[in-house]
Amino acid sequence: MKFEHNVSKYVGAQIRKFRKAKGMTQKELGFRIGVKHNTISGYENGSNEPDQSILFAIADVLGVSINDLFPPITNVESVDPEFVRIPVLGTIACGEPIMVAENYSEYIYMPRDQVPTGKLFYLRAKGDSMVPTIPDGALVLVREQPEVESGAIAAVLVNGDTEATLKRVKRQGSLVILMPDNPEYEPIIVTTDNPARIIGRAVQVTQML
Repeated sequence: MKFEHNVSKYVGAQIRKFRKAKGMTQKELGFRIGVKHNTISGYENGSNEPDQSILFAIADVLGVSINDLFPPITNVESVDPEFVRIPVLGTIACGEPIMVAENYSEYIYMPRDQVPTGKLFYLRAKGDSMVPTIPDGALVLVREQPEVESGAIAAVLVNGDTEATLKRVKRQGSLVILMPDNPEYEPIIVTTDNPARIIGRAVQVTQML
């Protein structure tokens, strides 16, 4: 799903604002994330839409949260002030990691008194490697954070931050293992040659009927 026009413009303006606050040129930002400066220009004027992995890379380089690039979570005033909206940022793999699909104009409305603390976003699960904990098609609420405790389910970027997967993070001494809940799948061993980066902790799973 593509950005809504106003969301695309907002994201571009935020990238420009944080880039200038860092004293960074479009060329410098592009070099840091591996794209040309005219691609950054397209992001900033809203004519070119970055995919999710690029947005995470931009946020990292600019030293901000990815949620800082999106319109703030606000009350749904025209419906009920007790509700907030949380963005659905993309599809995430449960199984063999797949490219994350753009899906930035969708929001999930949630009662304010049920919203966990922290920077939040939803991801849609795809695949069955986390069955029965996370069914295929489930909505997973993720709290953005760079580390999780051993045994927690996390959204993890792999393959050079180009793909994402949901896995249970296990630590054995200095060894980090990304474990599926489905025994038919093999664990992923994190090494210097096969790095991974945690982007958030799964805090709630909603099965879609």
